[in-house]
Amino acid sequence: MKKLLVIFMAFFAFSAAQARTVDVTAAYTGASHFDQVDAGATMALSLNALAGLEAKYVKEKKVQPDGFKDPIYSVYLPIHLDFELLKLNVTPFYYFKNKSENKDFQDASAFGVKTMLVMNLQDDTVNDLYTNAFIGASVARQKGTVFFDEESPENEYYTQAAYTLGFYKDFFRTFGFEAAATAFHYPNGITGVSGLRSVMNQQDLAETQTLDLSRGLGKYALSARLTRMWQENGSSIYLGYSFEEYHSSDPEHSFMLGNAFILAQRLSVDMAYNHVRTIHNQDKRDIFYVRLGLSL
Repeated sequence: MKKLLVIFMAFFAFSAAQARTVDVTAAYTGASHFDQVDAGATMALSLNALAGLEAKYVKEKKVQPDGFKDPIYSVYLPIHLDFELLKLNVTPFYYFKNKSENKDFQDASAFGVKTMLVMNLQDDTVNDLYTNAFIGASVARQKGTVFFDEESPENEYYTQAAYTLGFYKDFFRTFGFEAAATAFHYPNGITGVSGLRSVMNQQDLAETQTLDLSRGLGKYALSARLTRMWQENGSSIYLGYSFEEYHSSDPEHSFMLGNAFILAQRLSVDMAYNHVRTIHNQDKRDIFYVRLGLSL
C-alpha cells in the first residue's frame, strides 16, 4: 500500500505544479464478497492529450480455497488523445505480486494494456444528433495457476485478449444509448481449462456494465446502457444491463442503476447500484458504488 501511495502522491505533486487542469477522483465499491478502493488523477498535457495515474486496492471478504487472503494492489496509466473525429484511449496496467500461502499455487501477478478507438460518425449540430462508434482491443499476461478438467493444476503465465465493438448515440443532448459486444480470446488455448487463479479483474480488459469483481474466463459479453441527461444541471440517471457467458462458470445477468450529478462548483458525484445473478439464480450479488470527482 505504501508503494501505491508514494507513486500516486508523486504524480499528484507533479500534476499540481503544472499550469493546467488536474482532475482527482476517489471511489469505493462494496459488496458482501469484496471491498475496493481506488484513487486517480488526470492532467491535461496539451489541448489534445490527457494523462493520469490510478491506483486500486481490493480485499476479498470471503476467501475461497484458491482465493487471495492478502489485499490486491494494481496501478493504471490512462492516456487520452483527442483528434476531433478520432479519440484514442490507452491504459497500461500492472498488478503487484500477491504471495500465495498454498505451496501448490505460485505467487500471482498480471500486466497488460487496454486500448479503445472512438470514431465520430455523426455530428449534426443543427438537429442535435451525435453518433460515435468504438473499437477496443486489450491483452494481458497473468502469472497464476491454471486449472484443468482432467489434469493437475499448472503454474504458468497465461495470456488473454479481449475485442470490443460498440456505438453510442446521443439524442438532443437529453438521451444517450450505448450498446457493445465483447469477445474473449486465449492464445494459450482454452480447451480443457476449467479455471484460472489470477489477481486480474476482467473489467480491466473490457467494461461490461457490471461493478462486480470478475475473474472468470469469459467467452463473450453483450451490454447496453440508457442515459437520461440534464446538461444544464450537470446530472444524469443511467440504466445498464449486460449478459456474459464464461468458460469457467455459469452465465450471468447484470443490472445497474446509477445517478451522476454536480454536488458543488468543482465537485461531482456518481453513485450506482448493481445486481448480478447467474441464469439459474443460484448466485446473487448486490454491489454498491460511489465516486467523488474534484477539478483543481
